[in-house]
Amino acid sequence: MKILHLYYDIMNLYGEYANISAMDRILQKSGVECQTDRISIGDNAELSDYAFIYVGSGTEKNQKVVLEDFRKYTVTLKSYIDNGGVILMTGNSFEMLGEKITDASGAEFDGIGITDFTVREQNKIRTTSDAILKADFLDRELVGFINKCSEIFGIDTPMSEVLMGLGNKKDDDREGIRINNLFGTHLTGPILIKNPYFLEYIANLVVSGKADINTKYLGFEKSGYEVTLSELNKRKTTV
Repeated sequence: MKILHLYYDIMNLYGEYANISAMDRILQKSGVECQTDRISIGDNAELSDYAFIYVGSGTEKNQKVVLEDFRKYTVTLKSYIDNGGVILMTGNSFEMLGEKITDASGAEFDGIGITDFTVREQNKIRTTSDAILKADFLDRELVGFINKCSEIFGIDTPMSEVLMGLGNKKDDDREGIRINNLFGTHLTGPILIKNPYFLEYIANLVVSGKADINTKYLGFEKSGYEVTLSELNKRKTTV
């Protein structure tokens, strides 16, 4: 089984390589032989060869650089999504999927147009927050950190509901995007390390019933998750 870390070197602001490490580890512990390919700008990948694709977060400048290269995957990425391929995009990487990104100076960049949302970056305004999110496909909440300078308009299929933290735009209680088995979120952490139940869910999608995911070794991760969730809930109730 092959997994792909796309733009591993330039979209890696928050130790995002750990998400790929977590996926590789849970598959190996479940008896699934897997190969991780790490490719970047100027490389080429046949997306249909991969059971899981991951893209992490980058600076606003690096996002625009990657966007130019990412366009070459537009057709194959749409096909991959339509056919149920599993993709996780964290931080500002999923913003590239929309129609347009307007930066803080007013310059416009065409997204790859997988869907029709638009992004507007705020001039010298960066918003940060610890976060608790609720996704309807998980029994447990998601936890992590959001750091962004953008607002997103026009997402009709968010990934989660905001219980604490920041939504896609100001006063929005919805966060991220989900299209079939594509999951996009500004939540970092890295997300699959801080959220072992989400890791289990994604891993089960990746193996698609061909293996039993071994979650017994995730005891420390689950204990850490419980501490984080408890402390964030305390903060939420005192705000």
